Amino acid sequence: MTGAALRLWTGFTLHKRFVPFERAFKYGLALIDIDIDRLDEAARMSPLFAVNKPGLFSFHEKDHGGTGRTKSLRDWADGMLARAGVNVRAGTIRLVTFPRHFFYKFAPISLWYGYDAAGTLRGIIYEVNNTFGEHHCYVAKVGAPRDVHVAEKAFHVSPFFDVNGEYRFTLRAPEATLDVVVENVAGGARQHLANIKARPLAATGGNFLRLALHNPMSSFGVVFAIHWQALRLWLRGARYHRRPPAPAQPATLAARVA
Repeated sequence: MTGAALRLWTGFTLHKRFVPFERAFKYGLALIDIDIDRLDEAARMSPLFAVNKPGLFSFHEKDHGGTGRTKSLRDWADGMLARAGVNVRAGTIRLVTFPRHFFYKFAPISLWYGYDAAGTLRGIIYEVNNTFGEHHCYVAKVGAPRDVHVAEKAFHVSPFFDVNGEYRFTLRAPEATLDVVVENVAGGARQHLANIKARPLAATGGNFLRLALHNPMSSFGVVFAIHWQALRLWLRGARYHRRPPAPAQPATLAARVA
């Protein structure tokens, strides 16, 4: 896959909790989709978007790859994908993530899609951040336009779930739509489901302006929604789990489910 150096995805995310009681909520979101080898080109596509400098919306390389990253984003992503036996050094890597809005960004999940030279999706990095400033990746090989990956849960995300069980990722190659499902499974039962669905938009100044007008809180809204829903869970009696130490390894391998 090649395409424009930068495009937008607009849609929604749905979260549903299954235990010890059911609760669901849904909110709109907007994501950027950027070719990490064409950052200079992406920066020229709209006066309302910048790379590695302040802007109404922007992308900063320092926001990804974890604290202390010394490699370029391309080398870091290639190294992560290599953990799953994926080599796309002759191809393209596209990052789908939340943009930085003014000076702030928080991305609960970012998706790194690795394509070979022929444009076929070969690997995926699920880059996860929690609100405590910690970071972890789940990495998998992709073998079909719709693929399912399972990984042992290794990273503390929500204080209302412990670090047990596994994640089940359902991924579709992002073409006409973006569709990703993350399920938290423990003891053979689903505990939580998160789904992102979005459609593509050109990264024009007009579309960025409409995004700013229709969703002025952007990343601030994501963090507000996380804490608001956490408060409501706590008030309903959901058990609070203390944050364990972050995993020693930066990544966990996810296996394809046949």
